[in-house]
Amino acid sequence: MLPKKRNKNRRKRIAAVLVICGVLAVAAVFAAGIWKQRRKAHMETDSASVSSEENTSEGITYKGKTYVYNDHLSNYLFMGIDTKGDMETAESGDAGQADAVFLVSVDRVTKEMQVISIPRDTMTEIEMFSVSRKSLGLMENHINLQYAQGDGKTESCELMETAVSSLLGEIPIHGYCSINMDGIPIITEAVGNIQVVIPDNSLEEVNPEFTEGAEVTLTKDNVEQFVRYRNTGREQSALVRQDRQKIFIEAYMKKAQEQYAKDASFVTGLYESMKPYMVTNIGNDLFVKLLSVAQEGKSSVHTLPGKGAQGEYFDEYRVDEEALQEMIISVFYREDN
Repeated sequence: MLPKKRNKNRRKRIAAVLVICGVLAVAAVFAAGIWKQRRKAHMETDSASVSSEENTSEGITYKGKTYVYNDHLSNYLFMGIDTKGDMETAESGDAGQADAVFLVSVDRVTKEMQVISIPRDTMTEIEMFSVSRKSLGLMENHINLQYAQGDGKTESCELMETAVSSLLGEIPIHGYCSINMDGIPIITEAVGNIQVVIPDNSLEEVNPEFTEGAEVTLTKDNVEQFVRYRNTGREQSALVRQDRQKIFIEAYMKKAQEQYAKDASFVTGLYESMKPYMVTNIGNDLFVKLLSVAQEGKSSVHTLPGKGAQGEYFDEYRVDEEALQEMIISVFYREDN
């Protein structure tokens, strides 16, 4: 079993990468929801832990093979928050929820980038707090609610960092970026709009233009509807919406890379325009490096393995433990030869 090692004094690591903050700003769009399920790792391990530092030589054993953590990786957490307005001046008590959660992992040697999309309804352990801000310990709940347990700023981001790291076998996370809904039109307009193919009819009831198979141009006026809308009266509508968000992310990455190739100041301008709507410990210089890496190497998008289920009160997303083990090894480890 992968050991759970919680680092209370989590250091804010700003490593070398930063590409998709704009891309994942799409994340900033979701309706609320509450969840509850449980996750347990079944990985066998022959060491004490997988360190939360950049380098770890300790290995894990899985299905008779030994793997060691790939210390060439830089991992970043991106979140879309269901609030509007200036995040720095937001009042406490209205932190919002992390309705879009993405873990971006970049191999600094191979230049490969892998994005893991974590459904908002994923059931896992999160830290809960009383009204007086006293920790109540870990409880099983929807992962998107972990953000709401903080201040809507640094504290919320660090709580999410811990929850996601734990969910993924205590992998180190080197930086975070949360963006709220007001950032979506800005990043869309910055790349000159985005072309997508509508994957299903889930939006047709609110916009006849969004019919399955139609080629649509997303602009600052309609992009929020594309990435945010879901019919809460239908079960697992958040998963349907998540599929649209992945389509947006892939299309946005392509346009952002094109813009950066034309104008190296593109990233700096985007970063500055997004400042009021994001909380991050990732600097602009790293932002540029990450986009550069994305241009040089290949990228892929994965969804946390599992399936939707109907909970007692709300939708839940139940993790496929066996498939999760294999994904963690595939993305974050290499075979020890």
